[in-house]
Amino acid sequence: MLWSLIKILAFVAIVTALTYGGTQLMEVDGGATISVMGFEFTLSPLEMVFAFVAFVVAVWLGLKLLALCVATFKFLNGDETAISRYFDRNRERKGYEALSEGMMALASGEGHLAMTKAARADKYLQQPQLTNLLTAQAAEMTGDRRKAEETYKKLLSDDKTRFVGVRGIMKQKLSDGDTDTALALAQKAFALKPKHEETQDVLLRLQAEKSDWAGARKTLSAKLKSGGLPRDVHKRRDAVLALSEARDVLEDGKSIEARETAIEANRLSPDLIPAAVMAARSYIGEGNARYATRVLTKAWNAQPHPDIAAAFAEIAPDENAEARLKRFRTLTKPTADHPETKMLMAELYISAEDFPAAKRVLGDLVETDPSARSLTLMAAIERGEGADDSVVRGWLTRALTAPRGPQWICDNCQHIQAGWAATCSNCGSFDTLAWRKPPEGDVAMPAGTEMLPLIVGAPTQNVVTMPEDVMEDAEILATDPEPIDQTGVSQAEK
Repeated sequence: MLWSLIKILAFVAIVTALTYGGTQLMEVDGGATISVMGFEFTLSPLEMVFAFVAFVVAVWLGLKLLALCVATFKFLNGDETAISRYFDRNRERKGYEALSEGMMALASGEGHLAMTKAARADKYLQQPQLTNLLTAQAAEMTGDRRKAEETYKKLLSDDKTRFVGVRGIMKQKLSDGDTDTALALAQKAFALKPKHEETQDVLLRLQAEKSDWAGARKTLSAKLKSGGLPRDVHKRRDAVLALSEARDVLEDGKSIEARETAIEANRLSPDLIPAAVMAARSYIGEGNARYATRVLTKAWNAQPHPDIAAAFAEIAPDENAEARLKRFRTLTKPTADHPETKMLMAELYISAEDFPAAKRVLGDLVETDPSARSLTLMAAIERGEGADDSVVRGWLTRALTAPRGPQWICDNCQHIQAGWAATCSNCGSFDTLAWRKPPEGDVAMPAGTEMLPLIVGAPTQNVVTMPEDVMEDAEILATDPEPIDQTGVSQAEK
């Protein structure tokens, strides 16, 4: 407000001064006579002032015109001038407009329009580091993979855009299924930008798929250092990689190295079931039953699992059923209410031929959380107590249509695997297998009467397909007088 007032007062003062000056000039006597080519011009003092101002303006315009002529001459000779800079700015403006329109077209899914705008931007800007990326992405959108790959290769020649080019070609090779080339490109991209999170993830996944466990552990460490991975998640995944490395070493016949790596994997993640089992068996091989018991007990308390029970049985393979039942109580006591514990103890009691105790320990599990295994155990108990074949057949019939219980399931694609692995065999995701119940679904199974030949032991034709553990227990029931092998934990060791 104050500044506006000052400007108004200044304008009024200038107008007043000019008016006063013009008035004074009009009152002055005399003038000037100018003779040009026989013509005479008489000017009053006020007219002389206007003539002087007009002369100054004319001289200024003349100088500007002269400068324009000189600039035009230099422009025609190819020199840098204001005219060339004007045209350059105009071209640059058009180029950036085309680039902006191309990016908007790419974002809106108009691939062909984006390619057209990218070509126009490249024509005006002459900056391929800006337009090549837009061209490559637009070519990918339109399905012109050859054009996209050629453009990505152009980016490799510039240090500033080399990473973008390598990453673009890497993604193309991944989509083509060429994992060998994609792995090499991922390693190159990782060397250019070790802290790039997407590159770390891709490299880690490819190394896991290729069983390059040592390289994967280095990539995982780099991911931790760059802050892209929490420390607890790093420990878990490092344990998974160490366990996978131990398995490969064991397959190569290097048992000592495999033991050390398995023990390291268990140290990094004590609740990783396969690592605990492998570490325990390493201790058993060394004759260190105490450490094996400690490892398995800790893993069982974290999550009861049949593989843990099988490894626990291997600590004393020659003990009788009573001794085994007593030793397993120390393992299962903290998790007495867990379904896995109930089924394990029922198997141990069946092995000791204490069928009433087996039924008591199962409790209402067959009603509240039925599974093929628990129902098969109930059939074995009824068989051991001398129930009619129709009763046993009824339990096994229920077992056919019952859920399988917890299995190794990929959290990413819900694929069920027979055993644990570092990567999912279906989608290739790393460290996504979890021991849990699969989603419930309707399963069509044959009638229960078709189980009768398996129970009584008669020869069969066209035997129905059953879950593996149901088939094994049914065959055991068919071979009296020993319903469960006395040398071990029947179901857990299977």
